[in-house]
Amino acid sequence: MREITYVKAFTESLMQLMAEDEDVVVIGEDVAHYGGVFHAFDGLLKAYGEKRVIDTPISEMGFIGMGVGAAARGLRPVCDLMFLDFIGVCLDQLYNQAAKLKFMFGGDVSVPLTLTTAGGAGLSAGPQHSQSLEAWLAHVPGLKVALPSSPHDVKGLMVAAVRDDNPTVVVLNKRMLGVKGPVPEEIYEIPLGQAATVRPGRDATVIAVGRMVVEAVTAAEELAGSGTEVEVIDVRTVQPLDSATILDSVRRTNRALVVHEAVTFGGIGAEIASQIQEEAFDYLDAPVLRLGAPFSPVPFSPVLERAYIPDSNRIAAGVRRLLERSGG
Repeated sequence: MREITYVKAFTESLMQLMAEDEDVVVIGEDVAHYGGVFHAFDGLLKAYGEKRVIDTPISEMGFIGMGVGAAARGLRPVCDLMFLDFIGVCLDQLYNQAAKLKFMFGGDVSVPLTLTTAGGAGLSAGPQHSQSLEAWLAHVPGLKVALPSSPHDVKGLMVAAVRDDNPTVVVLNKRMLGVKGPVPEEIYEIPLGQAATVRPGRDATVIAVGRMVVEAVTAAEELAGSGTEVEVIDVRTVQPLDSATILDSVRRTNRALVVHEAVTFGGIGAEIASQIQEEAFDYLDAPVLRLGAPFSPVPFSPVLERAYIPDSNRIAAGVRRLLERSGG
């Protein structure tokens, strides 16, 4: 299978979706003539014109509101928010309007809005352009939230999001934009709410979010050298969360570590750990561990930023702690 970059897989998904359905439109700052801050929308303006690829003023509340209205009237808008950090500027449009309209109108209104944005640290972009805030969004009934960890998943999850009749946020990881991987040329869909077992194992389960999947696989391969086989689960979407896949894995391995790039306190890892404790407590040989960022803004300094973000070494150390605490 051919290999393309994470960002090219994203662009290809939109190219194919817009060819498939003339109601798909792209809205946002610099998405048309410039192609987006990360050039994720390159070529769309030439292919589909200004009526379907629309540059907007720097007004997140304005163009997200425009997207909500367009979705409620029958279009399938893809609204691009440059950085996840800016979500606070348009949060009311997202969690009070997009997420609630179906409920407010008794199911007579659908809001097939896709919000794309970039999250995560690692590019020395500073504390206002590097955050991981997916737990905020996962807490809102009516919203779906996806965090693709590979080029393959970017395309499949984007297709699912745009075809879905509910508002969905797709969070791209900035450090993965240039990463290559196998991606089918044809259009395909990865169902929202379906986790993936990216590496099988028997001794412990690592449940990873977004780019942490890559770090978890690296850690698992290192641990395999000493005879420890780690199963790695990519949650793919934090809302809806595929609890069944997670719990099935933990019941077999008897140990669980949850890892995400977001701050540990109040992160999605707390919800996952709680579900494991409630539904699989009798299978656990050690307490569920969580690994995330410290309770601090993301540092600008590259050295401090590397220390801030969880990596494969810390994931491997977490698995070793699990084994030690269970006598494994």
